[in-house]
Amino acid sequence: MANQLGRRYRCGECGTTVLCTKAGEGAVRCHGRDMEAQEPRKLPSSD
Repeated sequence: MANQLGRRYRCGECGTTVLCTKAGEGAVRCHGRDMEAQEPRKLPSSD
């Protein structure tokens, strides 16, 4: 799994969030497990 530039990764155990500033091979890990990529936040509508 490659790290994706600009993606945020979150640890399910402790809640730590990491922002990827340099893409590359490998995985973002915390507590010995891969961190999960977060989905982009939805923007509020401008109605």
